[in-house]
Parts: sequence; C-alpha cells; structure tokens
Amino acid sequence: MTLILNVISAIGAFIVTNIDDIFVLMLLFSQAKAQVKTSEGLKGNQTENKHISPKDIIIGQYLGFTLLVVVSLLGTFGVMLIPEKWVGLLGLIPIYLGIMLFIKGEDEDENAILSSLNSGKYNSVFLSVAFITFANGGDNIGIYVPFFSTLTMNQLAVTVITFFIMVAIWCFIGYRLAAFKHVSETLENYGRWIIPIVFIGLGIYIMVENETFNALLSLINY
Repeated sequence: MTLILNVISAIGAFIVTNIDDIFVLMLLFSQAKAQVKTSEGLKGNQTENKHISPKDIIIGQYLGFTLLVVVSLLGTFGVMLIPEKWVGLLGLIPIYLGIMLFIKGEDEDENAILSSLNSGKYNSVFLSVAFITFANGGDNIGIYVPFFSTLTMNQLAVTVITFFIMVAIWCFIGYRLAAFKHVSETLENYGRWIIPIVFIGLGIYIMVENETFNALLSLINY
C-alpha cells in the first residue's frame, strides 16, 4: 500500500507541475506533422531543411526534464546551483526562441517553425526543446525540492522512475492531441503566429511567477 501511495503522490506532483507542457508538446508535434506533410508534397524535390521527427521532441523533453530532476535532487541535498530568485531568468530562453521564430518565419513556410530551431548543419532541435522544458520547469524545482526532502531513498527512487514514465505518457498525449483534425488544421493555418506568441508568453510567465522582474528592479535600485 505504501508503494501505491508513493506512486500516486508522484503522479500528482508531476501532473500539477507539468500540465502546461502538454500544450507546448502539442504545438511541437503538430509542426513536426506539418513538416512531414509539406515535404511529401514536394514530390521528390529536396530541401535544405532537415526533417524534424517526433523522436527529436521526445529526446528534448526527456533531456530537459532530466536536468530539472537533477537540479531538484541537488537542491534536496543542499546544493542549490541557481538562487531561487534568479530561476526566472530561464524564461529568457523561450522568449528568445519566440522572437527568433517571428523573425525567421517571415520568409519561411509553415514547416520552418521547428526547422528554425536548428542551428548550422547540426540538428539541435532536441536541445531547443530541452531548453524550453527546463526553462518552463522553474516552478517544478520549487515544488520538487521540498517534496523530495520528505521521501526516503527508496521512495525517492520510485518517485523519479514514476516521473520518467509520466514523461512518456505526456509525450503520447501531446502527440495524440496534435493528431486531432481541428487542432492540426488550426495550428497549420495559424501556427506561424501561435507558437512564437506561446513561447514569448511562457517566458514572461516564468519570469513573473518567480518574481524575477522585482529582483532585477531591486538590483538596479541598489
């Protein structure tokens, strides 16, 4: 029974702290689908853009979430790498990506939403997804650290394993939501504007939620 309660509490903590990731994953998967559809319509013509597969998004989600768990574990054991009031600076990452999508999207088609997250000749979309996941998880750290501190080592291991299983479930839900016809059509038609706005809004929310603007103002007035 203790194991069941442990798993239930871990699932609850994950859902509460990652519910907003569902929407972000849905946007990313929808654009991956749109890119495949567009490339198939080229009828053999080659393009310089690399194809973004759902695997890139899943790897990025796992990488970003793993970083969140590692930082939270370090905080639990007394090693805080990022002062709490500056965690919100991570919000600058999605703000930057959103602005770049606005700029690059002006001269590119709908499948460039994810392609523009690539840099140079190396496919780094999974790193961009990881950065977004990590930046969006600033509040996760604030919840996971006190939550982890109440657990025994065995309970902590069960919790982390449950978290990683939930990441797979989250990716599946985001992928399936992106497959709905109405959702996919809306995002294909308006994704050029929706995704950058979501990224920028997400970054601002992260900074406001962590009172980073107040910390910056106090630093300036110091």
